Amino acid sequence: MSDEDDLEDFEPDQDDLEREEDEKDIEDWEDDRKEEEDVSEEWMPTPLTEDMMKEGLSLLCKTGNGLAHAYVKLEVKERELTDIQLLRSYIHLRYVDISENHLTDVSALNHLTHLLWLKADGNRLRSAQLNELPYLQIASFAYNQIMDTEGICHPRLGILNLKGNHIRSVTGMDPERLISLHTLELRGNQLESTLGINLPSLKNLFLAQNMLKKVEGLEHLKNLTTLHLRDNQIDTLSGFSEGMKSLQYLNLRANMVSNLQELAKLQNLPKLRALVLLDNPCTDESDYRQEALVHIPQLERLDKEFFEEEDRAEANEIRQRMKEEQEQDAETEQDTGPDQP
Repeated sequence: MSDEDDLEDFEPDQDDLEREEDEKDIEDWEDDRKEEEDVSEEWMPTPLTEDMMKEGLSLLCKTGNGLAHAYVKLEVKERELTDIQLLRSYIHLRYVDISENHLTDVSALNHLTHLLWLKADGNRLRSAQLNELPYLQIASFAYNQIMDTEGICHPRLGILNLKGNHIRSVTGMDPERLISLHTLELRGNQLESTLGINLPSLKNLFLAQNMLKKVEGLEHLKNLTTLHLRDNQIDTLSGFSEGMKSLQYLNLRANMVSNLQELAKLQNLPKLRALVLLDNPCTDESDYRQEALVHIPQLERLDKEFFEEEDRAEANEIRQRMKEEQEQDAETEQDTGPDQP
């Protein structure tokens, strides 16, 4: 089995876009559980032992020149670990799951230069910083106590999960070093701004359950296809740039957009096909769906419902009528000229 084939088995499932709303209750439960675990408490020192390693090791693979073999997968979940220094000598590990422990320091991972996949969820980490790991492709640090995004610099990292931490702003994410990052998960943090997410390779960005009031600094995300902004405080749709030319799915559910005219600011997203605006004040308007299609003619689905052909025909008529009225107003103004004093 190749590293690439094996890696596919470990890649975490992405949330199905159609079912995200149904999963919110589960996410809230997980948040509550993590908050309870974060209560200040002194844990008994519990270092990783050789016996634990023997129990947790699996997946025998060739190493080096192919003449030797070593176990490359380790799972030591829910062991109440406070120390993993023993890992320093297990340099052939490629897949490591140390989630649901009491770890505050994972610097021992710096020695695992063959690491492809890391899961360190549900610990007590305050930082995701590690030395550059040249082959690391998937890293998950969900439900820790991480305060920032500094020190993440792995050139092959494709998926980064920082969900359920205490991050207020995105800093230190260098696009010249994170050249492969295509999926960034930042749900359930304390973000007040989208500045600092200047990662042109990014395709999927999850920013739900934060404290955002607007979108800014994302104009260079030319490859972004999916953007989740549910459960924030966004009241304006400014900040969506024509540079975001690949964006197809935009979830703005449970924000504070009240004016339907804001939808006109999404016209410059040529590939936008699906938009979710449920639980925004503007959805109370009787002509909400029609207005959305008038402003965004390329839209195929609003919330969970697809537009029918008659909806599209009616929107086209309204759009044409508005265009004619604007042209007439312009002609009238030109004929009358400016008001004389």
